[in-house]
Amino acid sequence: MFFNPIVFLLLLGFLFLMVQINIIAVVFREIGVPSQYIFGAMVATLLGSFINIPVKKIPQENMTSERTVTFFGSRHVVRGWKKKETLLAVNVGGAVIPSVLSVYLLLKTGLWGKAFLATALVAVISFKMARPVKGVGIAMPAFVPPILAALISVLVAGRQAPVVAYICGTLGTLIGADILNLKKIGNLGAPVASIGGAGTFDGIFLNGILAVLLSSLFA
Repeated sequence: MFFNPIVFLLLLGFLFLMVQINIIAVVFREIGVPSQYIFGAMVATLLGSFINIPVKKIPQENMTSERTVTFFGSRHVVRGWKKKETLLAVNVGGAVIPSVLSVYLLLKTGLWGKAFLATALVAVISFKMARPVKGVGIAMPAFVPPILAALISVLVAGRQAPVVAYICGTLGTLIGADILNLKKIGNLGAPVASIGGAGTFDGIFLNGILAVLLSSLFA
């Protein structure tokens, strides 16, 4: 029987995506999103992850030339950019939709005090751990925010931990790692700085999903 590695990789990628989608659906049900809205929220997040809303252009003295950079164990290829400016943008799937969902959960559950405390703690720790990376932007270890959010939400909210975990995992990371570090973007030489990240199920959105899963295990 002929083995086609390309077909195998495509099937493997498809299966991985299906597992991701199923996990996300489970998480949405766990935090109380009505079943009739789950599919729409997932599609909006998927499509929104490819959309960056331009906010402003930040002048740069020096732009990073094409090279490979390594941070927190990950290697990234940074492409050269001739224009001496960084485009600051907000990612729809990684920032806007998770923020809207967090506000919806707050209004629905009324967990304002617990969510505020957990979000503040995650924001402070994320701010301390985030590091500027030349040519890339603001970076921090991928699994630190969701683990922090899960542990803090369990301590603060007990049985209500999954909802608080999603809120502080998204808003806490968004505020601490991205928003509070905006002043550092002017020295990074990166062509684009996207608040919330960019890419399929990436950035802030993924932090919230993992935080809910971990908090369910810890609680």
